[in-house]
Parts: sequence; C-alpha cells; structure tokens
Amino acid sequence: MQMGSLKPAVSKHWHLVVGGLMWSAVGVMLCRLALHWLAGIGGRHALWLGLLGAAAAVTVYRFGFVKIARRNIARVCAFSEKRCLFAFQAWKSYLIIVVMIALGVFLRHSSMPRYVLALIYETIGGALFLSSLHYYGGCWKVTHCGEG
Repeated sequence: MQMGSLKPAVSKHWHLVVGGLMWSAVGVMLCRLALHWLAGIGGRHALWLGLLGAAAAVTVYRFGFVKIARRNIARVCAFSEKRCLFAFQAWKSYLIIVVMIALGVFLRHSSMPRYVLALIYETIGGALFLSSLHYYGGCWKVTHCGEG
C-alpha cells in the first residue's frame, strides 16, 4: 500500500463544506457555553452582556474572521486538483487553532468570572458562525458554476 492511497483527497466542494461545518460547529458550541453561563446570571445583566457579546461578535467577524474565511475560500477555489480533506485551511492555521483551544481550556479552568468568559466565548463563537456562512456561499458558487 502506498502512502498516497491513505491521503483523504477531496474536491473543492467538500473542502468548503467541511470548512463551513467546522467553523459553524465550533461557533455554535462556544455560543452555547456562553448562553449557559449567561443563563446562570439571569435578568437584565445577562441580557445586556448578551447584546454586548453579539455586537462584539459582529465587530470581530467584520474586521477579523471574515478575512480569514475569504482567504481560505480563495485558496481552496484555486486548487487545480483534489487535495487532502484537511486543506480547507492553511496548515499554519492549525497551530493557531491549538493555541486557541489551549487558551480556552486555560480560561475555563481559571478563576475568571463566568460572565466575562461568556462575553469572550460569545464574541468568538458568533464571529466564527457568521464567517462560516461564507464557506457555504463559496460551496454554492463552486457547485453551481461547475468548478467543483
């Protein structure tokens, strides 16, 4: 058996689907945790923190994550042949993901108040989810323009 036969090569379409699903799933997971922590606070404070987190998510989406998503989508759309399934984002991005996961675990186990964590998690989770929608748009374009 050759090593090349073990590489899970897929088309552009599947790279964009997997990228969108991953960004959506992580975004929803982070927002779910944030909502759980905000529900523990209850009342007007939770509402205001939730609204602040949503506004922050839109800001981080607009000025940060959407640029990363668009760069990943453009890179995937430039593929001329099938590539490894995990190439939906650049390999160096995986290092950033590991750092972000470690930071999230550290913060979750720190003495930081849960309402502060809720704000951080909602901001990052919301921005990831909003950015994931661009992957689905890219997937639609690749599929319907005969590029997939």
